[in-house]
Amino acid sequence: MTQQELEKYLWGAAVALRGTIDAGDYKQYIFPLLFFKRISDVYDEEFETALAESKGDLEFASFAENHHFQIPKGAHWKDVREVTTNVGVALQKAMRAIEKANPDTLHGIFGDASWTSKERLSDAMLTNLIEHFSKHKLDLKNVPDDKLGNAYEYLIKEFADDSGHTAAEFYTNRTVVKLMTMIMDPKPGESVYDPTCGSGGLLLNCALHLKEEGKEYRTLKLYGQEINLLTSAIARMNMFLHGIEEFQIVRGDTLASPGFLENDELKKFNVILANPPYSIKSWDRKSFESDPYGRNIWGTPPQGCADYAFQQHMQKSLDPKNGRSISLWPHGILFRDAEADMRRKMIEEDLVECVIGLGPNLFYNSPMEACLLITKTNKEKSKKGKILIINAVKEVKQQSAMGYLEKKHIEKIYSTYKAFVSQDNFAVLVDTKDVLAKNANMAINLYIRPDSLANQTEVSFASAYEKWQESSNHLKASMEKLFKELA
Repeated sequence: MTQQELEKYLWGAAVALRGTIDAGDYKQYIFPLLFFKRISDVYDEEFETALAESKGDLEFASFAENHHFQIPKGAHWKDVREVTTNVGVALQKAMRAIEKANPDTLHGIFGDASWTSKERLSDAMLTNLIEHFSKHKLDLKNVPDDKLGNAYEYLIKEFADDSGHTAAEFYTNRTVVKLMTMIMDPKPGESVYDPTCGSGGLLLNCALHLKEEGKEYRTLKLYGQEINLLTSAIARMNMFLHGIEEFQIVRGDTLASPGFLENDELKKFNVILANPPYSIKSWDRKSFESDPYGRNIWGTPPQGCADYAFQQHMQKSLDPKNGRSISLWPHGILFRDAEADMRRKMIEEDLVECVIGLGPNLFYNSPMEACLLITKTNKEKSKKGKILIINAVKEVKQQSAMGYLEKKHIEKIYSTYKAFVSQDNFAVLVDTKDVLAKNANMAINLYIRPDSLANQTEVSFASAYEKWQESSNHLKASMEKLFKELA
């Protein structure tokens, strides 16, 4: 199959569910079935290889060392395919058996979908789905890791498009992910962490970035935490289906219970990339005031907005020698008064390297403009005491309700970041003391505006003022006339 044929084939499974369940729920059924089919087909492929090597020794071909994952007797895809009644029960039993047989790698990976609810998924519907997936072999020979991984990412994107308001919980705009990965530039052997990893796109792209450059990507150590059970399972499947095995993704609330600790302290990482849930209100602010991991290094954020709780968690999790982070936020983190003291301390410690303002519609179902905040624990000597502010609000392509960055946009932003110098109407290099003098306000328009936007704003303001004066004069004349008539 070509890449396009593979994607069409996989999307056909989702089409089969239309009208039966909500589009936002496709992922909890399609992804586990795809993964179940993949590991079953690869198991068969490994079995045949081992059988040929051992000249027909069936016992040798079944040994655990010949297989990536163990599939217990009766839990193979073929076993479930033979079932015609209570298909959901058979599926659930097989998936749980596989998880139990691979406790270190596959525990909980099939999620918690309700396979046994016949009101949602009848035997006929499940049989149709299983037969659809059975049309093609998904072993490594027919569908290599790269091809299946790309198709899996395609499905994630399609499900995000169909998921409405929940899309942002598991999907980050992949063009923005590309830019973030290029800026962080992870090196072979480094540790990379995403505290709110969603479907794992940021982590995965770090490995793919090294692979594209011909560097050793298998030595990259990937760590992620995700609060949602299904989404964390999707992230793990995403890694396996791309052929990535050096990773740890744990489920849990990062603020309430960070999942990566060393010697009772937060584990330290070389690189952190994140698109945290923005401005959440339901979090344990009281506990953060006396955080046992010392994450309130700049203070405690307001109850109605936990953004700086995540930002401080990231800063506390960075390697003190060469730690660097990039996080995607709404612009409010740059100037909100309630967070001014925390922002001031972050700037005073000379941690902020760069701020990049991005265009609108890069978040799902939100027209707001996003920004990237880049920090380093140990800035280069030439960058100390300085912050590069880039206004790339015009560097975006709009398509339907979503915005995305074209290759030329990414290259322009990235090259400007690397140059780390002012650029007319696009970037300005400022001293940290100047930012602190503005009450630690890093609002991008305070420092630089794109030329076309600035001119447009000036014209519109002049026009508005003129109209306001005309309206005031007209109102004044009307009021005088009215008072005369009343008198």
